[in-house]
Amino acid sequence: MSAAVHRISIVGGNEFACPEDERVLIAMERCGFDDIGVGCRGGGCGFCRVRVVEGQYRTGKMSAEKISPEDRAAGYVLACRLYPLGDLMIEVD
Repeated sequence: MSAAVHRISIVGGNEFACPEDERVLIAMERCGFDDIGVGCRGGGCGFCRVRVVEGQYRTGKMSAEKISPEDRAAGYVLACRLYPLGDLMIEVD
């Protein structure tokens, strides 16, 4: 059984498909887009910081120095640790 695929829309940018088991940043790169900055891809540098405007998601471990609890509450995440659980609308920070 394959993972569900969701639509990722970037405010003022591209749209692309991302399976639930793939990180949004990696899906964006796979589709040939560069809307989100790419850094370490490991959740530590903060270069791929985005804000989820709409939609359900889960995240992997992220640097607390780059994404504080207050940031998380406001919808900020690192795209390299962002997994969609439905269609997402995101804003590049």
